[in-house]
Amino acid sequence: MLNSYSSADKVLLAVDCIIFGFDHEGLKILLIQRDFEPEKGKWSLIGGFLKKEEVLDTAAIRILDRYTGLQDIYMEQLHAYSDIDRDPVERTISVAYFALINIENHNAELIQNYHAQWFSVANAPKLIFDHDSMLRHAIRRLRYRTSIKPVGFELLPEKFSMRQLLELYEAILSKELDKRNFISKINSLDILIKLDEKDMQSSRKGSYLYMFDKEKYDAKLLNDFVLNL
Repeated sequence: MLNSYSSADKVLLAVDCIIFGFDHEGLKILLIQRDFEPEKGKWSLIGGFLKKEEVLDTAAIRILDRYTGLQDIYMEQLHAYSDIDRDPVERTISVAYFALINIENHNAELIQNYHAQWFSVANAPKLIFDHDSMLRHAIRRLRYRTSIKPVGFELLPEKFSMRQLLELYEAILSKELDKRNFISKINSLDILIKLDEKDMQSSRKGSYLYMFDKEKYDAKLLNDFVLNL
């Protein structure tokens, strides 16, 4: 029976955040260039260590706010990574989260101050430690979530065209989707509000803009349904 903590091994607990964004160039990942050893000068996911007074979600929210200036964003705990030699300095277990943010909304000055940079997911540089594995895992999870649930609206501007929505889903799923089938399935969810405004840059006639109905959107996330894209 355990009656003392003094003889137990002590390990560090890190929180690493895979931060996805989206713009006209496609799906992107926010990375930071390390300014300390080990692996100084190399690219890394954004992260930090759990504080004594924090739970994991609080730590992830703190880290995301520190580097992007954003709060109240879509965030999901991904996985725990515990390989013994994953960090060459100290025995460190990492709990990874992935988050979705609109690139237009983040604090660009904050990102620049921390030597962070957006990279295309398809052309991201090699990352330190096991961060490449975390990124691959997060992409698989995001694709799975997106294929069955209306996840991803956090990556879009407040007002968006159906074309932008289609391009977002194609970027996440890394495949071309049938436009008519996609629009039919999205409309069947009844989570979009069609506006009287048009995006006049897409064509001479213009494309109607939409907003998502947050109340219906949140309800769909909670309900057991399948989108099947």
